[in-house]
Parts: sequence; structure tokens; C-alpha cells
Amino acid sequence: MATTAVAGVELMRRGANSMSGLPLADVAVPGLAGYEDLVFGGWDVNGQSLAAAAAEHHVLNDNQLAETEGALALVTPWKAVASSAFCRRIGGGNMREMRGHRAAIDAIISDIQQFKVANDLDDVVMINLASTERTPAEGEALRTADGFQRALDQDDPDIGPAMLYAAAAIEAGVAYGNFTPSVAADIPGLTELAERRGVPVAGKDGKTGQTLLKTVLAPAFRARALHVDGWFSTNILGNRDGQALEDPDSLKSKLGTKGNVLDSILGYKVEDHLVDIRYYRPRGDDKEAWDNIDVSGFLGHKMQIKVNFLCKDSVLAAPLVLEIARVLDLARQRGERGPQEQLSLFFKAPMTAGKRAPEHAFHRQERMLADWLGDKAGR
Repeated sequence: MATTAVAGVELMRRGANSMSGLPLADVAVPGLAGYEDLVFGGWDVNGQSLAAAAAEHHVLNDNQLAETEGALALVTPWKAVASSAFCRRIGGGNMREMRGHRAAIDAIISDIQQFKVANDLDDVVMINLASTERTPAEGEALRTADGFQRALDQDDPDIGPAMLYAAAAIEAGVAYGNFTPSVAADIPGLTELAERRGVPVAGKDGKTGQTLLKTVLAPAFRARALHVDGWFSTNILGNRDGQALEDPDSLKSKLGTKGNVLDSILGYKVEDHLVDIRYYRPRGDDKEAWDNIDVSGFLGHKMQIKVNFLCKDSVLAAPLVLEIARVLDLARQRGERGPQEQLSLFFKAPMTAGKRAPEHAFHRQERMLADWLGDKAGR
């Protein structure tokens, strides 16, 4: 996803991209950063350049690879803070050996500061695109900002890399978005800290394919009084995201963000809502999502809807990553803090302020963002 996003912006700079697939390309709001003004850096357990990564992922076509190779070859990941205890299926040789949580956060902040100075940047936004981690136990350490600080001092094993990166961003005053299902800024302790420090945060788990369609279709079924009796969803994908989800604990984190959408929109529990995700290596980044929907209509008659979405995972995700970064940067300029609900349409499990239930219906999420952008545009 990161490599595809960087390549897309490079193609825009070269005039070879029509900005297709970018949801906010036509939005003109003062302060919203231009795509071509974005500069990229980041961490990865794999130390290969983005050019090598792009050639390996097979998302870009041959012409796009040739056009962007020179620029992507100049971008290599910084050494990452990672943990096999939180993500067992993904490893690499580009990792930092850190002595405790505080040292890890300090190292991440140092990388951010050096990146900002070296590129003479106005501001920085951090987006988590790492592989899915297992969900930690809900301990006392994660429930308050003060408790989280004590847990950091004690190197609490329930604090994983995603939380460390989120904490580093918040400590550094950097807006943060979580595109993964991993537990990060959504824990009460970090949400509270973000509000204290005046840092906007958003997440979690990017909504790109199957769940996107659910949030579009389910409101229509409700409006037409079509009762959803069952919804079976299956996904096959062969990229590193799929490989990470072979681990049952990481898969559990992913399924957790996909499972509550239907009930929230429809207003009742769908008893037979089943979701299956499988790693299938030959498919690569060309994900397939297949849905069977059983509904009951007038006079109790049974009907079925079939949806088969053949898509490119990173091509769907990369433009959302760019838009999330741009809106978070704008929120930072406007003095927003804590969860940014206007970004809900980009996530499966949107963060909200307080204990308010998230809005999942896509048309309402779209209006939330449009209102937020339009309400502030003339100020």
C-alpha cells in the first residue's frame, strides 16, 4: 500500500496520472495539502528500496514501474520497531533492537524529527500500514493516559508496536491514522493522551472492498424493508496482508473490525453473518471478495443477492491513505484534537469521541466528511 501510494504521487508529479481513484481530488479547501506536495518516509522490517518492493509486489504495470523506478529507488525504510510476539508471520532483517518501550518511542520520535528537518517539511502525519497484530489483553494499563505511562515505564508486555508508534506520534505532536486492525491510538489511554496533547487521531482498519460494499448495500436493504437473514463473506488474497492473517491471533483482530458493521446499520443482529479470510498465494495483490446475501421480502418470500468483487487490494487502499493523511493534516491546522469522526467513511471501525457508537452507513459517513470540509472552508 505504501509503495503504491508513493508511486502514485510520483506519477502525478510527472504528469502521467489523471488523479483517477482519489476521492477528494476535486475538493478545493484552503489548507488541504496538494498531492504533489507530499513527501514520504517510513519504517519497515524489510529494508529493500521501494523500487525493489514495487517490482516484487506486481501492483504497478511495466510502464509505471519504469516511470517511477528512479524516484522509488531513493526511498529506503528506516529500521522498524517490531515484535514477533504481536505479529508472528511477518519478519525481516531491518529491525531495531530496543531496550524497553521508552527507548523505542524515543527512537521513533528521533526518526520523525530528522525526517522533518531533512526535508524542510511544514508538518508530519503518521499512517500505520503495518501487518495486523494480535489483539492484546484489555488490561488496566491501557485504560487511562496515566496508566499507560506507568505501563511504558514497566515495559508492559501488553503494549505492542502499533501502540508504541501511536504513542510516539502523539508525544511528537504528529497527527496519526491507523489503517490496520491493530490496537493503537484507539485504546482509552492513548485517545486521552491525544486529546491532552492536541493531536488529531483516526482509525481503524481501512475500508476498501467487501466492507465498503456492505456499508453501501445494507442501508438500501433497510430502506426497502428487506430483512437480511444471512450474509456469508469470503476473501482470498496472496499478499503480505494475507500472509499475516494466517496467524489465528492476527486474523481474530481483522475479523473483529469487520463483524459489527451490519448489525449497526440494520438495527438488528444478523444471526448468520459469517466472514472467512484465506491466504491464497497465487492471487498476489489481486484480492477476491465473494458475498452471498439471503433476504426476506414482501409476504416473507426468500431471495438472494450475489456479489463478486475482483479487485487490487493496494490500488483500492493507496488513495485512501493519501486522503487520510491530507485530512489529518488539515485537522491539525484547524486545532482539532482526539478522534476525527469525519474520517469514518475510510475505516471499518471508526474511532469516535467518548463512548458514542460509530456511524457505519456510507452515505451518512460521506455527508459527515463533506460537512466538516465545507463548514470550515470559508474560515
